[in-house]
Amino acid sequence: MHRIALCVALQTCCSQAFGHAFLEHARPAVGSTVHGSPTEIRLSFTSPLEPAFSNVKVLDQSGRQVDRKDKHVERGDPAQIVVSVPALANGTYRVFWHALSVDTHVTDGDFTFEVVP
Repeated sequence: MHRIALCVALQTCCSQAFGHAFLEHARPAVGSTVHGSPTEIRLSFTSPLEPAFSNVKVLDQSGRQVDRKDKHVERGDPAQIVVSVPALANGTYRVFWHALSVDTHVTDGDFTFEVVP
């Protein structure tokens, strides 16, 4: 019985120390409606990111990339990646992200948000 408890404890400890970079939250929030255009898209992950191999892009309803292509991982918080956007017209936008954590695990995902007046 003690061996099982020890194995579970070790597995929990190791999975927290060497986890993937999962999306924790975003601004604008996943699936949200925002009044007026945001100036940036900010994604926060559960683990620090490798800046050269992590990416975020924003597409409009027609599939055209609308971000300024200036993505960067924050120096003060390496678990955050940010990209700026010009004034966005009303509509639905899709954010695609690719994250490589510093422990070399890769995650990808996407979500939408809507801009209204």
